[in-house]
Amino acid sequence: MKMTGSQVVAEVLLDHGVDTVFGYPGGTALNIYDELYKYSDRIKHVLTAHEQGAAHAADGYARATGKTGVVFSTSGPGATNLVTGIATAFMDSIPMVAITANVPDSLIGRDTFQEICITGVTLPITKHNYFVNRIEDLEPALREAFKIANSGRKGPVLVDITKDVTSASIEYTSKPPLELKPRPVMERDDIAAIVKLINAAEKPVAYIGGGVVASDSCKELTALLEKADIPATYTLMAAGVVGYDSDLNLGLIGMHGSVAANRAIDQADLVIAFGARFSDRVALNPDKFAKRAKIVQIDIDRSEINKNVMVDKCCVGDIKEFITRALPYIEEQNHTEWHERVVGWKKKERIVKSPDCKLHPQEVLSTICDMTDEDTIYVTDVGQHQMWAAQYLKHNKAKKFITSGGLGTMGFGYGAAIGAQMGCPKDRVIHITGDGSFHMNLNEACTAVSENLPVITVIMNNRVLGMVYQWQTIFYENRYSNTTPERKTDFVKLAEAFGAKGYRAETVEQFEAAMEKALQSDGPVWIDCLISREERVLPMIPGGKTVEDMIID
Repeated sequence: MKMTGSQVVAEVLLDHGVDTVFGYPGGTALNIYDELYKYSDRIKHVLTAHEQGAAHAADGYARATGKTGVVFSTSGPGATNLVTGIATAFMDSIPMVAITANVPDSLIGRDTFQEICITGVTLPITKHNYFVNRIEDLEPALREAFKIANSGRKGPVLVDITKDVTSASIEYTSKPPLELKPRPVMERDDIAAIVKLINAAEKPVAYIGGGVVASDSCKELTALLEKADIPATYTLMAAGVVGYDSDLNLGLIGMHGSVAANRAIDQADLVIAFGARFSDRVALNPDKFAKRAKIVQIDIDRSEINKNVMVDKCCVGDIKEFITRALPYIEEQNHTEWHERVVGWKKKERIVKSPDCKLHPQEVLSTICDMTDEDTIYVTDVGQHQMWAAQYLKHNKAKKFITSGGLGTMGFGYGAAIGAQMGCPKDRVIHITGDGSFHMNLNEACTAVSENLPVITVIMNNRVLGMVYQWQTIFYENRYSNTTPERKTDFVKLAEAFGAKGYRAETVEQFEAAMEKALQSDGPVWIDCLISREERVLPMIPGGKTVEDMIID
């Protein structure tokens, strides 16, 4: 059947099961958007306030659903506005396909209005990208984009299409998606060697990363941990893999990780990294990380092996496959002495609160958990509130904590919350942010209102750029350079101006009342929580230091 390039775009999306996309139209994308209008009964397009918000929404949609996020933009500034969102997805290995329109092929290279070489711009932050200036190349490029985004270590792929291609015609026949690339073949000897180390260990610790979530191997990993009695710590990307109430859960690892998690890694005789990459926020001093332990790394990306920390044994491949093959040979263990020691560290941890405030972050987060169920999806921006959320929310399921880990993108949260809510309309989505991060992309409130999304935004408002302010307090002798902006934003009035509901809380009782109203609302709600600027994210290990340098008070 003869179709235009724009129809081909829509049909390929349908072939891949795509029913929701995010984006913003423009001149070079007019043909595509005209076709999306005709396909609106099958493909829901969510118009955001800004292309960056659209990219974050596609990202949040992918994280919450496990599907591929899709985002559209026009050429020039529309395309470049996607860059931060694409980079965010790239750093956290999130499957996304970004489709950008460009000027007609005859005008490429002439500094045409709104022309940009977006494939050149995004080359370092995509798994692959395509410049399509021939109609014959359009369908293969789109199909390969979905294949690459989901093969091996997942990530974003960009397809840039010239405007003349979107109006040209070609024969098209619907086809199933391409098969994903074969996973690396795991060597039997590698699996056997790791099993031997696990069975011999007396003080083992599992270090869990986002690769476990990407491989959908949470149940299998839990079975292994319970059988071998291995306590576990996790990165931001793996919150919820091990339940909050599990005796094996030591908490977050790294710079702002728990005392128990960091001490366990330091004292272990075996550390098993499942889908984790030993980032600088985890292995703050790589030469001294887990210095008493044998280190094992299981990852689908060979380039991550021995990149940041040298390991004793490794296995390259899918984590679910590794566990499935290894589990029958894992011996039942009972590390009673080790277990009692790490649990003792957990019991001794305490929460440090600022004495000059009536409402503390930990109380806000505890109240949220008490008033919602375990299917609630939490989405954060980046900063102090992000770390408090990672530390104190009662994570019990994977894919329920969505945050920018690798790139650390302030302004990520609202767009991602919108995407998560669109993808999981039956689940409650709560967006936790700080006043600094929220100021960056609060314009997406108009999207939440237009779509009538019941996203609850909880603003930890300390009127400073909290994380940098904390560093300036501890390491820069209280020289607060550009971290006390003294903004006068009234978030309650601003919420109402957007068409949302707004509440303010200065005490726990006021926050409980606001949350109760928010949970009954069928549209977006903001709750402005006034907290002290002296609240700290603790524990804290300074960059380049070790557990011996941990700041607790």
